[in-house]
Amino acid sequence: MSGVAGRLSLRQRLFASPETKQLADTIDAGLALIEEGLSTELHFADALADVSGRYLYGAGGKRVRPMLTLLTAQLGNGATPEVVTASQAIEITHLASLYHDDVMDEAPLRRGVPSAHEVWGNSVAILTGDLLFSRASTLMTRLGEKAMLLQAETFERLCLGQLHETVGPRPDEDPVSHYIQVLADKTGSLISAAARCGIVYSGAPREFEEPMVEFGEKIGVAFQLADDVLDLSPESAATGKQAGTDLRAGVPTLPTLLLEKQGLTDPAAAALLARIRDDADEESAEADADLQPAIAELYAHPVTQATREEARRWAHEAVAALEPLPAGPVKTALSAFAEHVVSRSA
Repeated sequence: MSGVAGRLSLRQRLFASPETKQLADTIDAGLALIEEGLSTELHFADALADVSGRYLYGAGGKRVRPMLTLLTAQLGNGATPEVVTASQAIEITHLASLYHDDVMDEAPLRRGVPSAHEVWGNSVAILTGDLLFSRASTLMTRLGEKAMLLQAETFERLCLGQLHETVGPRPDEDPVSHYIQVLADKTGSLISAAARCGIVYSGAPREFEEPMVEFGEKIGVAFQLADDVLDLSPESAATGKQAGTDLRAGVPTLPTLLLEKQGLTDPAAAALLARIRDDADEESAEADADLQPAIAELYAHPVTQATREEARRWAHEAVAALEPLPAGPVKTALSAFAEHVVSRSA
């Protein structure tokens, strides 16, 4: 993948081939409907809630999940009112999770702006996330019992993923396997729900539902593994995050887990890991300055390349799950989506 191709937008990548370009206008029209609805649904009568609840929405975002819902809906009747409503609920759920994640991870930036907890404090950020989860659930009630159950199951998995990330693996549990399950719960579950909603609420053939569930789960893991690499990237202007945000918060990532495993037999790996942990634990400008070279060293380390390769493996498995879908522009665009996930620079 060339540097130029890696910087192409999601829309450019998905609709680059001749057979998918006709989809672009259709998806854009659906996204416009979703965006209009989000602006309405994220309004709160309470003044503080209205400002804090719209904060991260106003900071932008790629709308990856709504785009995926609209794309899978093309296997049925397209952007039906039900598809649009489900897309809005999924995106609001995603926004809500960001408020909570940033508090848990002590992340100073999100989408290039100070995180909500940096602006209003942890309590307001957490409560704002709760309000958004409630608003997403309200939207799903309009679609009936199946949608409500899907929302509840997805929310449960989001919470379990965050819980297991917080407490860490059991003494008898492999840390890497534990971590992959955390990613499946925290990221895969919501992307899977987005892909599934496009099938269910467009009237697409039911036999496409399970392939899209599997695609979403696997692409969600690939997405987060790619994020583990981006977390170390020195290009903070592109990523919208400070390099090493997860390291500073003590959040496990695959590069650090692989480095820990390698450190059992490799003194150099053990020394790098110790430097990272010592500097991340010490809150001072000097320690933060010392951490920068360690982050750069980890970014260039083979364990980070191994993480890239693992992300690609999950993305390839996601594409394999598309086999039951008919050949055509939707399948082509979904394959491009998988490629974009693991080659993006932001």
